[in-house]
Amino acid sequence: MMGKTIASGVWPTMITPFTLTGEVDYDALEQLIEWYIASGVQGLFAVCQSSEMFYLTLAERVRIARFVKEKAAGRVQVIASGHISDELSDQIEELKQLAATGVDAIVIVSNRLAKAEEDDGVWIDSAQKLLDAVPDVPFGVYECPYPYKRLLAPETLKWCAATGRFLFLKDTSCDVRQIKAKLDAVSGSELKLFNANSTTLLESLKLGAAGFSGVMANFHPDLYVRLVGQWRNDAELAERLQSFLTVASLIELQVYPVNAKYHLRQLGLPIETVCRVKDASAMKGNHRLEVEQLEKLGNTVKQLLFQEKESVR
Repeated sequence: MMGKTIASGVWPTMITPFTLTGEVDYDALEQLIEWYIASGVQGLFAVCQSSEMFYLTLAERVRIARFVKEKAAGRVQVIASGHISDELSDQIEELKQLAATGVDAIVIVSNRLAKAEEDDGVWIDSAQKLLDAVPDVPFGVYECPYPYKRLLAPETLKWCAATGRFLFLKDTSCDVRQIKAKLDAVSGSELKLFNANSTTLLESLKLGAAGFSGVMANFHPDLYVRLVGQWRNDAELAERLQSFLTVASLIELQVYPVNAKYHLRQLGLPIETVCRVKDASAMKGNHRLEVEQLEKLGNTVKQLLFQEKESVR
């Protein structure tokens, strides 16, 4: 199509830092971008659900996407979602403005293109209209759980791949069998599947998934980079690392994204726990202790697994 591909690897679903008065904190966002890149990630997924996109104005969504792309400065690719409207005409305007930021792909939210009770024929018709309205731009698909989760059928995904316009899928099925069926459907195309689920990550990589794009890359991006990059070379290390990441991912069930912001603040980043999607006060003392202890455990895992491997060499 246009000669562009999406890098395999780890794509964090970026959070949006806010000031104490609730404005987007671009100084903190710049430091967060540097932290992700220093952790070795291959790309950044800006303006997604972790970014609280349903609580950002269109102007904020566009400015954040442009800011992340500019600050990444070609070191890693940047993709962005951010179309949240119900009406297709409004979505087209959102996507046109996001495409103008220069991001490497714009990611459509799967549940925006058809109602829960409508079949995939409706979805494909809507998707074609978006493709026609926003030409010459690579696309991705995000199976966003909010306001309802719409998983793409393998046949629908095959249609996406055949258009030559889709390069990225953030899969949220959490189901190895569904992932395999999707991978089979897009085999030989430029469309890559990125697993959002920590528990099934290693199995999906063995099946051909291109990497990880999930909320836990806000906690342990370096460990995900290690697993995705080296699982073929060290099966034992991969299994042990996968076991830790599975258990660690239970922190998602806590007060996310407040807890991710707290975690990043504990690492020294100037990020407040202020969120628009949740009240930060919902994160109690025991929640903070859980995040702190998870960070200590993560450091222990790095020491035990990786120093052990270095000593063997």
